Amino acid sequence: MATKGSARRGRPVTALLMAAWLSGCGIPAAAPPSPAGSTATPAPAGSDRADGSAQPVGPVAGTPARSGPAPVGYPADGTNRWQVAAGEPAAPRGTGRLLRYRVAVERDIRGLPVAEFAAEVSATLTAPQGWTTGGALRLWRVGPGGPADFTVHLATPGTRDELCGDAADGYTSCRNGDRVVINVARWVKGVPGYGADLAVYRRYVVNHEVGHRLGHGHERCPGRGRPAPVMQQQTLGLHGCTANASPYRDGRRYSGPPGAYADRVPPPEPGRRA
Repeated sequence: MATKGSARRGRPVTALLMAAWLSGCGIPAAAPPSPAGSTATPAPAGSDRADGSAQPVGPVAGTPARSGPAPVGYPADGTNRWQVAAGEPAAPRGTGRLLRYRVAVERDIRGLPVAEFAAEVSATLTAPQGWTTGGALRLWRVGPGGPADFTVHLATPGTRDELCGDAADGYTSCRNGDRVVINVARWVKGVPGYGADLAVYRRYVVNHEVGHRLGHGHERCPGRGRPAPVMQQQTLGLHGCTANASPYRDGRRYSGPPGAYADRVPPPEPGRRA
């Protein structure tokens, strides 16, 4: 942007440079220093199998400060060993049905601290228009060692196939019993043709798979140009609807006709290095 007014002919070069410096135009600002604590603390040794047969030494607490998005890396096939996030200090108030859940990130996934992923999951589940809208349901994130009604796993594509127990596609996410499995490849890359930013897709996939754990089946697009129900398989296609991450809209449960589409599942991608 030019400074207000015009420079007089013959104005000294030094004065022009000084004016430009004062106005901040055309001179790049120095990058701010990285915040303290930007290096994540290594996770403690130990493992937590998906079936709960072993637990990590301790929860990973606190979200480390970061100066910007870090690349997330993962192999195509992980080792089914887990970091489990710390729990929230107290159950949410209210009289609605209380479900406890854990959040776990496979140890082979690099660049995404378990506390950061857990914070996104919890914010999604308890957001306005989320599953706790209306107060009939309360969701409480608990740490390792205590009872939980289900676990949200962020898994590599190969481990996704192990945990889901369905057709091994390496591409989608799933719910299998008390396992809610988010494929890290979808978390990092989203899906083509979604028509919304990655943050919207991430909220959608968490709400969709947790919705299955809450007893909801698949739904179809209610009409071209309308928001897709959160229980529609938006990962595989919108079918004329627009992307939507929320199970409630305007304070009311938003749904479509029951059923699913015969969409082709894309092939899995290779792992991604950080």
